[in-house]
Amino acid sequence: MPAASRGERRGPARPRTKPSHNRAGSRAGGLRARMRSKWRTAHKVGLPRTAVRAAVTMMVALVAVVVLATDDRGARLIAISHGALDSRFASLGLSLAVVHLQGASAPAQVEIMQAAGLKAGTPIFDLDLNAVRARVEKVGWVERARVIRLLPDTVVISVVERPLMAVWQHAGRSMVVANDGAVVGAVDPARFPRLPLIVGEGANLAAHDLLPQVSARPGLATKVSAAVRVDQRRWDLRLQDGGVIQLPANDETTALKTLDGLEVKNRVLGLGLARIDLRDPEMVVVRPRGGAAPVTTMRGT
Repeated sequence: MPAASRGERRGPARPRTKPSHNRAGSRAGGLRARMRSKWRTAHKVGLPRTAVRAAVTMMVALVAVVVLATDDRGARLIAISHGALDSRFASLGLSLAVVHLQGASAPAQVEIMQAAGLKAGTPIFDLDLNAVRARVEKVGWVERARVIRLLPDTVVISVVERPLMAVWQHAGRSMVVANDGAVVGAVDPARFPRLPLIVGEGANLAAHDLLPQVSARPGLATKVSAAVRVDQRRWDLRLQDGGVIQLPANDETTALKTLDGLEVKNRVLGLGLARIDLRDPEMVVVRPRGGAAPVTTMRGT
């Protein structure tokens, strides 16, 4: 029988199936991209030519390993080679040696550096900058942070601190709090004698509405020794001379404007009164010292 007939019986020839290298090719492609990135970075910082040649040799060898390796054995070789590469870069000086902290006040610096958790000698490319930033932003002092890697051996941490609002006394403790009421940890309140004092449960969360109104009245602010939160509903302003100004649970702004009027007309803050009660929206009750009877006046008169 003719050879052509035999060929027709067998059907059209099929191309031989070659072993698939898709996985290895994908791994190699990704690793090549990383190698190119590291090569550009190393070149930019001006490493010595011998160091650059050594790095190139390592890169080429690593890519060859990935191309030739397949399946689980390839994955293991990739991991081993990556560790060797990091070791090589560390030996070239690409390991952490310097940390610059910007934007942090002196009292905050120690706590921020501890939270960052950076250790000298760590390979510079092994650092997870997002994780460092997240840890730093958990510090009470810090409103937001940015972490930058500068080759060959430097990390810069730039922070924006929360503005400090007050010293908060509660449950037998004194703590510094930021504008949002968050406690700023590891801070000695004695270092901030000019911060206003707030007292009581919930005072840290409510003070951001009251304190700006008090500070906007210098004549009042200089006489207030503490703002005390009462039943988590309202405020008492304790005066340095021992007197108390009682504010209402609602509409503190109107009550303080009434106090402004009384101060202009009668200089009530200088009379040494035991109590100025502004809780009633219709009247003001003042109590002199020494057990004298309280005096009631209609608001606005």
